[in-house]
Amino acid sequence: MSNLEKPVVNSAHASAGGENTQLTRVLKPIHLWALAVGLVISGNYFGWSYGFGAGGVIGLAIALVPVTIFYVTFILSYSELATAIPHAGGPSAYARRALGKFWGYMSGVSCLIEFVFAPPAIALAVGGYIHNILPDIPAMTATIVAFLLFIFINYWGMKVSATFELIVTVVALIGLVIYWALAIPHFEISRVMAEPLLPNGYSGVMAAVPFAIWFYLAIEGGAMAAEEMVNPQKDISIGFLSGMGTLTVMAFATLFLTAGITDVKLIDAVDFPLPLALSSIFGEGSFWVMAINFIGLFGLIASLHGIIVGYSRQTYAMARTGYLPKFLAYVHPQHHTPVWALILPGLVGLGAALTGLTNVVITISVFGSVIMYIISLVSLFVLRSKEPGMNRPFKVPMFPTVPAISLVIAVFCLVSLFVASVDSLIWVAVAYIVAIVYYFIWGNKNIRPFEEEFGVLDELDKQ
Repeated sequence: MSNLEKPVVNSAHASAGGENTQLTRVLKPIHLWALAVGLVISGNYFGWSYGFGAGGVIGLAIALVPVTIFYVTFILSYSELATAIPHAGGPSAYARRALGKFWGYMSGVSCLIEFVFAPPAIALAVGGYIHNILPDIPAMTATIVAFLLFIFINYWGMKVSATFELIVTVVALIGLVIYWALAIPHFEISRVMAEPLLPNGYSGVMAAVPFAIWFYLAIEGGAMAAEEMVNPQKDISIGFLSGMGTLTVMAFATLFLTAGITDVKLIDAVDFPLPLALSSIFGEGSFWVMAINFIGLFGLIASLHGIIVGYSRQTYAMARTGYLPKFLAYVHPQHHTPVWALILPGLVGLGAALTGLTNVVITISVFGSVIMYIISLVSLFVLRSKEPGMNRPFKVPMFPTVPAISLVIAVFCLVSLFVASVDSLIWVAVAYIVAIVYYFIWGNKNIRPFEEEFGVLDELDKQ
């Protein structure tokens, strides 16, 4: 067996079905770059434009500045955690090692809320794009078929999934470059600076924060493929940081060029803003509008597919640890994919998609992400203090300044969500209440010993 196919057998040696629970090391930095960018690239094709309705062009742009600073500083900090603890549980594993079982569970639950509720929003956009191309196909039908299709593709194995992700991400990125090239000759700064600059005042800026976050949401999901990286200690930081640089350029280019070619009121409540913006230049049904509509599907597919990878690995890792029922840690003996960890969270996401409420689903996902970011950053500080001798192949520069900046902005983002997203709070509260009740009734009863869970990983990393 080659090194690329070498099984990674972690602490839970037997699954509910009696098979070894094992993933395989097949991913290189280019795959992680594709996964990081692919997880997020749909944020350029839809979702973010709801921020125009919340805060106007300038309001969304102002919100994007601290959000971008946050993600740059967070990914630097997160890369240290991911390379030091290359575990499929990602943030759940970091928080557990730093803060104990309960906070490891809460970080994992927050990550699952982010990753289970992001796919339905993306699937709804896929349905919207397909319906825009082929009006005879109902948007919801396309949504359901797309969701189920990419769960099935993930089932066939990580090497197939990663190769597919790389292809669709590159196509989607080429599509964005084409869109920018088409927009630049028609860009008018007067549209960007149209009065009133802040139609909803500074409260509108706060309300735009969730949609600014959508430009970068889920980039951290690449860490959940850590146990499938050929050389995680070296490659994770390369993949993450190159991905973050790519996404930063994409976010600002897409926001300003779109605002400069159309009346943003036409696109602030739709799931296919880019082709609709181009239609104001080239006309509905024109070649370029239909081309961007078609290529936009690749961007949506890249994120839908990549986030399904993320939620399945997070579910698998939490089940392997004992937080969730053990059958969720079952790995198919031939495809090396966590079957039930793909299917059950997917059904929850599908149920959310059937509501058709894209902006609400986005907000719920963003809540989970920000809470997880805060717990991860606190974990970084605690581990630096508690385990100064830990092997850290990548260290965040200018510690503690960089993670401190990230933590302050993360708290600002959380406050913004509470201020501007009151309507979604009930659903977020219900999710956390159910999760906490489950933990104290069942989830804390079968957790594997800390030393066993991480000791096996440490030994594997030395091999």
